[in-house]
Amino acid sequence: MADQMKVHVLETGTMEADMTWLLLKPGRIIADRHDKEMKREWGDIPTHAVLIDHPEGKILWDTGVPRDWEKRWQPSGFVDYFPVKGDSAGESDYLDSSLAQVGLAPEDIDIVVLSHLHFDHAGNARLFNNGKTRILANRKELEGVRGITGDSLGGHLKVDFDGLNIEAIDGDTTIVPGVSVIDTPGHTWGTMSLMVDLPEDGTKIFTSDAVYLRDSFGPPAVGAAIVWNNLLWLESVEKIRRIAEKTNAEVIFGHDSGQLNELRLAPAGHYQ
Repeated sequence: MADQMKVHVLETGTMEADMTWLLLKPGRIIADRHDKEMKREWGDIPTHAVLIDHPEGKILWDTGVPRDWEKRWQPSGFVDYFPVKGDSAGESDYLDSSLAQVGLAPEDIDIVVLSHLHFDHAGNARLFNNGKTRILANRKELEGVRGITGDSLGGHLKVDFDGLNIEAIDGDTTIVPGVSVIDTPGHTWGTMSLMVDLPEDGTKIFTSDAVYLRDSFGPPAVGAAIVWNNLLWLESVEKIRRIAEKTNAEVIFGHDSGQLNELRLAPAGHYQ
């Protein structure tokens, strides 16, 4: 049945930020008192979702940033560090409009798999609180967010997911034939990556934030400012590398603007 699968990469909003959040490089990490006004490197940080049209149902990987990001992110300060490009009231590449471009609405999705519960990946999870769509996340991620005592912790905003019925999954798990998740913690407690095995276009690994950028992958792997456990993160990067080499997979990184422009983006293109 996996030979009838189609994979659509959906644009789900582009943030802007200091690129040091994503890639630590010598010379741009710390300024001394004589260089307080050191120019920072700002860049685009696109988000994406993956729509898998499978004979067993429609599966969505991640949900991107929400239209109401300015209001929702104001209390945490993310609104100043990760502003979303474009007008949230107009036509843009938010998830709902990207789904509509391929003829779908949130209630048409059978399963949502959240790579982790950060604000730019679970930001639209509530769109699928419809009594029909199953929402899945890693058990370690769900256990981790239960310990948040305030409204947020790091990149986790409770408003995105608190009270949702999210099913726990463990380890490297097959969702449906040809579609599986890889347990890749380190960025957060339970970050996962997605692997799809396509008969024509081969194996694709979508890393989410297990690897932000092509430059992060290396080798050697280059760390980032937002990492919960650096040792686990490095082990996860090398795990992805081993699987990719074994399966001859194309690795698609979580926030790489250059790579995203090279992909077959919906609605114009897809993989099968």
